[in-house]
Amino acid sequence: MTAHVIHVEVVGKDGPALQAFYGDVFGWKLDTNNPGGYGMFRDENLTAGLGQSQDGGAGHVTFYVHADDPEATLRRVEELGGRVIMPLTEVAPETRVALFTDPEGHVVGLM
Repeated sequence: MTAHVIHVEVVGKDGPALQAFYGDVFGWKLDTNNPGGYGMFRDENLTAGLGQSQDGGAGHVTFYVHADDPEATLRRVEELGGRVIMPLTEVAPETRVALFTDPEGHVVGLM
């Protein structure tokens, strides 16, 4: 099985405006029923999280890729000049996430 994008996160200075923009552009119905108002979109192929950046800064866009063997994928990242910046970490039952940078410093998630 090839790796594929399964989650996208977009955060910035105005979380509600980003939620409205992406919701309108893609027809996403966002669930913001949580303490931080972080918007979550879910369907059978993709999840997306949209909201306010935690530090009030410009924010970021990060895509997360599913891989069958995440440990091997992270080893390959480092072999090819990338850098693991967050090792595999359990964030929910049966969900582990890691972050790495490509050789130019772009942050990519592995899920």
